[in-house]
Amino acid sequence: MKQRPERGEGVGLASEVSPAQAKEWLLENGPRELELLFRAIVYHPSVPILIADDERNYQDASLGAGKLLGLSRDMIIGRKLDDFADAGFKPQISEMWRNFLGHGEQAGTLRLAGPDGTQWDVAYTAKGNVLPVRHLLVLHNKGSEEQPPSWVQDYALFLLDAGGRIASWYSGAARIYGYAADEIVGWHVSRLYPDGETAAIDPREELSRAAAEGHFGYEGWHARLDGSRFWANTITVALRDPAGELQGFARAVRDFSERHERDEKLRRNRARVCPVPSQSTIAGIVSGEFDRVPEANEAFLKMVGYSREDLLQGRLVWPDLTPPEYAALDDLAHEEGLRFGACTPYEKELLRKDGTRIPVLVATAVLKLSPFRWISFVQDLRDRDQLESVGQEDVEGKQNFEEMVGNSATLRRILRQVEVVAPTDANVLILGETGTGKELVARAIHRLSPRRKLPFITLNCAAIPTGLLESELFGYEKGAFTGALSQKMGRFELAHRGTLFLDEVGDIPLDLQPKLLRALQEKSFERLGGTRTIPIDVRLVAATNRNLTQMMGDKLFRSDLYYRLKVFPITTAPLRDHPEDIPLLARHFTQKYARKMGKEIDKIPSETMKALEAWPWPGNVRELENFIERAVILSRGPNLRAPLSEIRAEAFEAAGESTLEQVEREHVVKILRETGGVISKAAMRLGIPRTTLNALMKKLGIARKDL
Repeated sequence: MKQRPERGEGVGLASEVSPAQAKEWLLENGPRELELLFRAIVYHPSVPILIADDERNYQDASLGAGKLLGLSRDMIIGRKLDDFADAGFKPQISEMWRNFLGHGEQAGTLRLAGPDGTQWDVAYTAKGNVLPVRHLLVLHNKGSEEQPPSWVQDYALFLLDAGGRIASWYSGAARIYGYAADEIVGWHVSRLYPDGETAAIDPREELSRAAAEGHFGYEGWHARLDGSRFWANTITVALRDPAGELQGFARAVRDFSERHERDEKLRRNRARVCPVPSQSTIAGIVSGEFDRVPEANEAFLKMVGYSREDLLQGRLVWPDLTPPEYAALDDLAHEEGLRFGACTPYEKELLRKDGTRIPVLVATAVLKLSPFRWISFVQDLRDRDQLESVGQEDVEGKQNFEEMVGNSATLRRILRQVEVVAPTDANVLILGETGTGKELVARAIHRLSPRRKLPFITLNCAAIPTGLLESELFGYEKGAFTGALSQKMGRFELAHRGTLFLDEVGDIPLDLQPKLLRALQEKSFERLGGTRTIPIDVRLVAATNRNLTQMMGDKLFRSDLYYRLKVFPITTAPLRDHPEDIPLLARHFTQKYARKMGKEIDKIPSETMKALEAWPWPGNVRELENFIERAVILSRGPNLRAPLSEIRAEAFEAAGESTLEQVEREHVVKILRETGGVISKAAMRLGIPRTTLNALMKKLGIARKDL
């Protein structure tokens, strides 16, 4: 194959063209691997999905399709589309199918007939040649309120050689990217990525991680032939020959642009992660390839009220146990499993055989993509008394990070950043609202660093009068000023070989900032009133709740100092962005203050916990801690007696006599200010599309000058 020029040097994993044998192996075996990957992605047992060939023969079917047609999956595979149509409708099918093969896409209605002669209309969406001679049909009952999930859409499937060059290209890829096969085969995959900063991940990293881990899932911007961008959900699987040698990659891409805007809202609103009782019931459920009838252990069977005979006879079907209102959570868990290998645990309900519901906590992991296998761990949450126990914590959440309690993805992200930067001597700038635990992050950095046994010195720059801050930082010599009766060491000198934490660094006066910058650059300083240069070896960690970028624009903070501090920035999240940590924090603070006051408090009532989770906590973790301390003081028995009327009254007072439109305007302005006026970020925080936010701003009369 004649190689076309690539965009950029050394983009792929290999600089040489793959040998002819590797290419032959890839083109012979790759389509089968792509089909297995495709089946893994569209795997969703409750959705009616059919895969047909050119002759309308079904090559595969989901369990949902079997339910819709009233037949088992095995009775569908190998039969024709015509076999399930009403006799009077069959003549139309041939014409519809010819049109479909000619255009590659189609949507319409089929009139089907069940085994008992029942007739009904089914709406369908068909996508042609997602794989060679493989067409996708997604069905749903016409007139039903139930619609296909938003993720059921077109698929771009293609093969890459070991160097990252496109080796094969199918119709779904052509529809999504706009390239015909002869326009893209032979080019490096980097051609599908936008230029500049919008490409958040290097294609080399994607392929390297897929090769190392077997598969890699990622979401980010991709580029079409016409230059437009779309938010791509990408899954890449490494293909190896029987000897284990890498021969190439199978890749599936979907356009998730619409879903991208609502994903954050869905994640924030997903079921809260609950602590796991020490005596909980755990059941493992393992599927075979695609959506075979699951296997289950005795604990799970007992939980849902089914017998082993029910399982063997196919009466126990995993999706049938889930009420439809949890479909969105299941969809998100499925996507997380494909991308990360496992999903974030989430709470839902299961339907028992007797029709009753039980609350459960579910965590699903993908064991293998080709062929697709999964396992779910399910915890019985019916014993709510255990969940109210202050002493029971599944994951303590501290993870050796002092009092950084929580188990949310947001907190884990921060802790991973701490673990990455702690072993280095890099300066760290911690940004975030007041009360979000910036000093705890600083202490965690020190405790995980090689300096852990050396001093950790703190200074709150906002708490020291402006005229005394220089002497606090650098010390002074005897006689340096009136009242300097003896020599004093400053915080820099006290922190020698250790860590210096400057809290509220945004409050350092402008005239003192050059001296701080010089000390950091030269690693030396002079005491106030002194002439001797004192060398220092200090690791600096700074924190602020102020917008330093805006302060630089207002000439209130030096840009050179800002960039010296911001070697490794860490942003702490407000509590409203990770409310799933509130139960863990509440239990932790209750235990802490109950011990301090010599009280025995065993439970936090469900009503109290719900109220704590519902309050936005503008003062963040510090406000929650103070509230719990007050509640412990008021408690006289084993149950925490929280003054819930206080936060409810504050909520009422916050609304005041404002009209609904005024409250709405104030809230939108607040979010816009917190996100720096970035419309897309604000829309994500508000849980609405970007276009809706623009229209809302116009309606409410919000302009840039208001931010």
